Amino acid sequence: MGSIADYSMMDTSNIISETGTDKHRFSMLDRRKSIHSDTLFSDGDEVLIQHRGEQYLLRRTRNGKLILTK
Repeated sequence: MGSIADYSMMDTSNIISETGTDKHRFSMLDRRKSIHSDTLFSDGDEVLIQHRGEQYLLRRTRNGKLILTK
């Protein structure tokens, strides 16, 4: 199985908050990673995922749907 290096951080979005009459503008980084399914399934239709000491199976069906099982 190849490494999953093809992820990208989501774009930064500007947020304006008001406290009384003061306006504070700041940016908040969205920390979700986007990984294309072709990267996950580059070696077949099943991927084993280790999570908190448990093993899960992510499977891509013939119809292109994803099924996660423990």
